[in-house]
Amino acid sequence: MAAEIVNPRSESESESVGDVASDLAGDVAGDLATDEPFDPAFALHRGGKMAIRSTVPVRDKDDLSLAYTPGVAKVCTAIAENPELVHDYTWKSQVVAVVTDGTAVLGLGDIGPEASLPVMEGKAILFKQFGGVDAVPLALATTDTDEIIDTVVRLAPSFGGVNLEDISAPRCFEIERRLQERLDIPVFHDDQHGTAVVTLAALRNAAKLTGRTLGDLRAVISGAGAAGVAIAKFLLAAGIGDVSVADRKGIVSPDRDDLTDVKRELAEITNRAGLSGSLEAALAGADVFIGVSGGTVPEPAIASMAPEAFVFAMANPTPEVHPDIAHQYASVVATGRSDYPNQINNVLAFPGIFAGALQVRASRITEGMKIAAANALADVVGDELSADYVIPSPFDERVAPAVTSAVAAAARSEGVARR
Repeated sequence: MAAEIVNPRSESESESVGDVASDLAGDVAGDLATDEPFDPAFALHRGGKMAIRSTVPVRDKDDLSLAYTPGVAKVCTAIAENPELVHDYTWKSQVVAVVTDGTAVLGLGDIGPEASLPVMEGKAILFKQFGGVDAVPLALATTDTDEIIDTVVRLAPSFGGVNLEDISAPRCFEIERRLQERLDIPVFHDDQHGTAVVTLAALRNAAKLTGRTLGDLRAVISGAGAAGVAIAKFLLAAGIGDVSVADRKGIVSPDRDDLTDVKRELAEITNRAGLSGSLEAALAGADVFIGVSGGTVPEPAIASMAPEAFVFAMANPTPEVHPDIAHQYASVVATGRSDYPNQINNVLAFPGIFAGALQVRASRITEGMKIAAANALADVVGDELSADYVIPSPFDERVAPAVTSAVAAAARSEGVARR
């Protein structure tokens, strides 16, 4: 490739985020008209978190003639004659588009494309830091489903994959499905599948720790948005005993007349126990609680769960169940926060998943590839498995190589690899 995306402030490995923020503090102070105490987040973000850097020298006219005209014309002509050469002679097979419309950004909601850019930049540098994958943030000035799909399709020749990010449900489901139908590169909505992969990995290890299998477990998911729907489907594909999903109005079940098409489909494949009513009612005797909705689950509901239950309260910044309460009743507790053990963090999954898919030029990311990623992630824990360690840290250097290798192998076995 002829360029790479870098964090312009990561050149010195000895320089910490705090050092960078301190260095920029003086510059930022004059930008913000506020009496509030200095916030290092503004210092870190000043000027953006990423840049594009050439990977080839352009020192003299000979270099210029190779990198640009006339040398570049030979490469263009070769690609025109054999389009597959684009993977060898451009950065296409090493770069992902991070696409959003800014409608469901972190816990901030619909804040628009401009305000979403700091998050998309952050996603891009995580791709690079944890998976060695270049990524370009693309915040689109439309929320129309057809316009988003058409825009991404037109941009797709420049990229080896598309990571959909922070697009609100239920549109995100249709956008992902239709894009994958029209494109021959992986399309992956991380809010759905990244969360599901890491959840499954942690759940596998929690079950192993307590001498059970996925098939022994009945799970209850709070939240029927992008993450909740994807986790439910993924756990079923992986062989969980039963799973029920609850939204604001209670258990998603066929007897309800207020379901969207997505929830109606979910009702047909989940809740084998035939439960109805509230989330709290479903938790009675349940083995697993998975929270991806926000809100608060009453302590008595957690107390009513089965012995050696698992509580994965993943809402950020406030878990649905405070870990101190959850630990009174559950054998394994996980959250979405970095200041508690067992963080369910998507960065454990998406860099390695895309790295593996790009490595073999996969046309799509299959269920088998995602399950392989979850299994590899769970296996990293190995003999270190404990109640406070069912999922590895994002900074564990074994994670990305393990996930990348497993995903690449699965792509080959499932027939979607092209090299």
